[in-house]
Amino acid sequence: MSTLVTPDDALTTVRRKVEQKWADAVCADFGVGDRVTFSVPLRPGVSTGKAVERLGHATWHEWHRLWREFASRLPAGVDLVRTAVSIRGVVGEFPATLRADLDGAVALLADTGVAPPTVDIGRARELASALRSADAALTPATLRAVSRLRPNDVDVLLGAVTWLRKHPDVSPWTLRQLPIPGMHTKWLDSHGTLLRDVSGRDVRAEVRPRPTVVHLTYVDPDHLASGRRRHDAWTTGDVHDIAYPPRVVLVVENRDSRLWFPPVKDTVVVEGGGKAAAALLGGVPWVRAAEHVVYWGDIDADGYAILDRFRATLAEPGPDGTPPKPVTSILMDATDLQRYADHGVDRDKDGRPLRPSPGVLRHLTDAETTAYDTIATAGPTPFRRIEQETIPLADAVTRLLRVVNGQG
Repeated sequence: MSTLVTPDDALTTVRRKVEQKWADAVCADFGVGDRVTFSVPLRPGVSTGKAVERLGHATWHEWHRLWREFASRLPAGVDLVRTAVSIRGVVGEFPATLRADLDGAVALLADTGVAPPTVDIGRARELASALRSADAALTPATLRAVSRLRPNDVDVLLGAVTWLRKHPDVSPWTLRQLPIPGMHTKWLDSHGTLLRDVSGRDVRAEVRPRPTVVHLTYVDPDHLASGRRRHDAWTTGDVHDIAYPPRVVLVVENRDSRLWFPPVKDTVVVEGGGKAAAALLGGVPWVRAAEHVVYWGDIDADGYAILDRFRATLAEPGPDGTPPKPVTSILMDATDLQRYADHGVDRDKDGRPLRPSPGVLRHLTDAETTAYDTIATAGPTPFRRIEQETIPLADAVTRLLRVVNGQG
């Protein structure tokens, strides 16, 4: 297809390419990867007089005029490459490609009033230099990630790389105990992957692991009648056993729902721990040994994401070789969404609007997916959350018994 690219069109393309490849270009300045040139073809498919005639000579001459004016104000680092075209027997040199290095491209955008790149190239170079000085891995991906950090987090990251180089063994500490200067105890929750990428070490796998602690409530009526404790905690590796092996394990997210759950025979109610539920419970042997594992969470994007992850985890064999275990949900399908709609909210605890979720959850049932799509959509929806504790516990018991008795 024959096309003539105007200066305005070319500037739009240059900006897009800078956004895509600025990190590669900066890294190349530090010897990482090949040098990057931002190149825009100006007349693809137009290299002969016949092609010019098909476009029309008036169109061709107007396009050429625009480029003559534009070429007179190109900054350093930007070149207009011309190649020959024979038109009606007369050979002339006409614009063919606009080429620029990174600085030239940025200057060109600034000189012509086009919105600058979203990244500060000067700061990006400083960050690349700092990564090199700290002996951290410099790649386009790590540079992009570091450039998104706040200045304080950059300092913590670089300090952590230096500290790790001096401490090859971090096994005496848990993740929260690492004495890295300036790092708060939860910093690695958000930045552990980036630290791994720039340092070449995943300290999350090197530190002393925390035992899994599961908070649970016994709801078997015979156990409750014995006068023994109702609430308990189970810790991986400890000698303590739970009071009875449950036939049914119900995982809930809200503490009140666990603490006050009504009596149900052969059942233990477990507090899931939010997004950590899969990691916490996936290796607990008595959870996997139960005949029924049931999940009940909030009807919101997080609740379905937790269910999806929990179900995916238990669909794999346990760490001790125990077989996969199916997970059933209660009070989380499309019917429940409509039944409890009066409890729906669209704002969080601070009054901010709840946002849609783009996540694709592959381990939900059709009915769960319908509910998830309804509350997580980017389009209009009456509400985005029904909190678990607003649903009567008696309804949860009824639904749980239906699952246990094979009634769905």
